[in-house]
Amino acid sequence: MKEFTRVIIRNLTKEFGGKVALSDFSLEIGRGEFVTFLGPSGCGKSTALNCIAGLLPITRGGIFIDDECIDDSVTKVPPESREFGMVFQNYALFPHLTVFQNVAFGLHLRRTAKAVVEEKVAAALKLVHLEGQGQKYPTQMSGGEQQRVAIARCIVLEPRLLMLDEPLSNLDAKLRGEMRNEILSLHTRLKVTTIYVTHDQQEALALSDRIVVLRLGHVQQVGTPVEIYSDPANLFVANFMGFKNIWRGDLVSLTESDAGLDAEVRIDGASLHARLRYLPGDPRRKQVEEAFAQKRKVWTAIRPEDIIVGAREGANVLDPNVILVEYQGQTSLVSAMLGRDMLLELRPAAPLRVGDAVKVSIDPGRVFLFADSGEG
Repeated sequence: MKEFTRVIIRNLTKEFGGKVALSDFSLEIGRGEFVTFLGPSGCGKSTALNCIAGLLPITRGGIFIDDECIDDSVTKVPPESREFGMVFQNYALFPHLTVFQNVAFGLHLRRTAKAVVEEKVAAALKLVHLEGQGQKYPTQMSGGEQQRVAIARCIVLEPRLLMLDEPLSNLDAKLRGEMRNEILSLHTRLKVTTIYVTHDQQEALALSDRIVVLRLGHVQQVGTPVEIYSDPANLFVANFMGFKNIWRGDLVSLTESDAGLDAEVRIDGASLHARLRYLPGDPRRKQVEEAFAQKRKVWTAIRPEDIIVGAREGANVLDPNVILVEYQGQTSLVSAMLGRDMLLELRPAAPLRVGDAVKVSIDPGRVFLFADSGEG
């Protein structure tokens, strides 16, 4: 592989017919870093990827590779000259060519010597565990194997930047897990700078050094997987990353403590206490304090796995009724009702039945609080 690449994106904006698909997107990607663009359909993640690749003209902003501008209002390096590798969602393999010929295609375009082509293709196929399968055709291979061929076709060219656009979305759950491991293993060995696009939270958490969460063309949060999962920047990120219990209520008290802020929220007549670890200067703290001063509504967000069966000292204790139980082997997903829906994920699977009354506890430190932005 070539020397690791650093990518700098400054205020990248893309409009389609006056409609903004990506707005003031700025990011720096370090050499050898694996960064994932994560979000729902229409959030701008694939638009950002295609702009960086040069497949879409940008409206405003700039893209720099190792301090060299490759795209702005004046300079535009064509896609084929950027030396990037792209893996598409649908593999985009040539069905009439063998695996060897598919992987060698780009090398032949570069007029690479035959002996070098054979050596490089063999090495690339070995990296993706397809050695000895060069004479097969794509139609003779499974979806996971075809995706490996698509990845081999990219890495054989030693790209400055590897880009993957939802590469696992067409695979079944088992193959997705296997290919996720393969991609992680490949990146660990090659350390090529990588941008990965997905709507799958588990993929992003498992693969990334950092995650960029997007919504409607705007960056919502940039952070490590642990930061994104454990400390969401706003209600959208919390909801998207699995905080399924999202309830709207009135903030009735807010007091300073050694741990940060202690808050009490009234939700449908019940009290819920939150212990917020927001440090001074954290914009979320300011928003919550302003909401309290202005008597505005707030949102609480709690993960299903943070609701524990049984009463615990110092915790919020509620007594909902079970309305649905989904047995999932090692876990049970339990829907309960206490004025509003509540979702619990119990490990190990609990022997609860529909209609059971159950006491549950929620640690105040696991209750996240967000000011009501008016966006619902």
